[in-house]
Amino acid sequence: MLLGTGAQAQDKPVQLKLSSWVPPQHPLNPSLIAWAEDIKKASGGSITATMYPSEQLGKAFDHYDMARDGIADFAYVNPGYQPGRFPVMAGAGLPFLFSNAKGGSAAIDAWYRPYAQKEMKDVHFCFAFVHDPGTFHSHKKIVLPSDIKDMKIRPATSTIGQLVTSLGGTNVQASAPAARDALSRGVADAITFPWGSIVLFGIDKVVNYHMDVALYTTPFVWVMNKDKYNAMSPAQKKVIDDHCTTEWAEKVASPWADFEYAGRAKIAAEPGHEIYKLTPDQLAAWHKAVAPAEAEWASSVKKAGYDPKAVMDSLKQELVKHKAGL
Repeated sequence: MLLGTGAQAQDKPVQLKLSSWVPPQHPLNPSLIAWAEDIKKASGGSITATMYPSEQLGKAFDHYDMARDGIADFAYVNPGYQPGRFPVMAGAGLPFLFSNAKGGSAAIDAWYRPYAQKEMKDVHFCFAFVHDPGTFHSHKKIVLPSDIKDMKIRPATSTIGQLVTSLGGTNVQASAPAARDALSRGVADAITFPWGSIVLFGIDKVVNYHMDVALYTTPFVWVMNKDKYNAMSPAQKKVIDDHCTTEWAEKVASPWADFEYAGRAKIAAEPGHEIYKLTPDQLAAWHKAVAPAEAEWASSVKKAGYDPKAVMDSLKQELVKHKAGL
């Protein structure tokens, strides 16, 4: 042990810039800071990190390229912010797959690791995770797929965007921090969002109707600049590798999962909000409505050189294994 500590003490100090586009009070940030503190401890203090929240280093849409280009050493990425760029990962954003975010984060990470080597080859992949299932929050009640026609909707993922388009709606591109403004100005009529974040971003002040269904989750990745990783010593690389695992994906995502789940009760306690369930027939209509989005996703994955059935079957197997499927 003494020899091991000595070797680590001789490693050159590495300072990491961690970039997150959500505000400091978002539960993901403390989780990532705790993750970085564990890295500091495991590296004998040779790897330290500073968190930059609230888009300080760059816009939410740019975080993948920021990690690629070294503007950030680690970046929190929503792959759906760049539709078409990550076709395999987009499959995890299809509706009616995930029941919860804890097992769901372990499932998506275990599933995506083999694909990340090709699909996200510009960066060093650390782990993938999801938030607790989200739904439609809107100015007017959305019950059936036909209600989407002529509505302007801010979709959480590219696959939800495809669903909106197929139903005759218009997509409004806005990052999470910019969503409230879009809704308050009438640029958007509805948003797909998880429950706790509706309150966190103040969106509960501008929408009143909330569909009570586990419609979708958003897949995210935590990725690293390749040059930064390659410049580390073997001992430091091992510390990073030990913190870029399926276990850490679930550990980092769990506090956020609890936060989002608790959001439903917060909204229910606010006056002027209607949370409504769907009848079995209405739910069946939504399941039928997502078929074109699923077909469009399958086509894009096929073009990228993958078998869409094999890709989706492997995701569903991981969801069953981690008790996170619908």
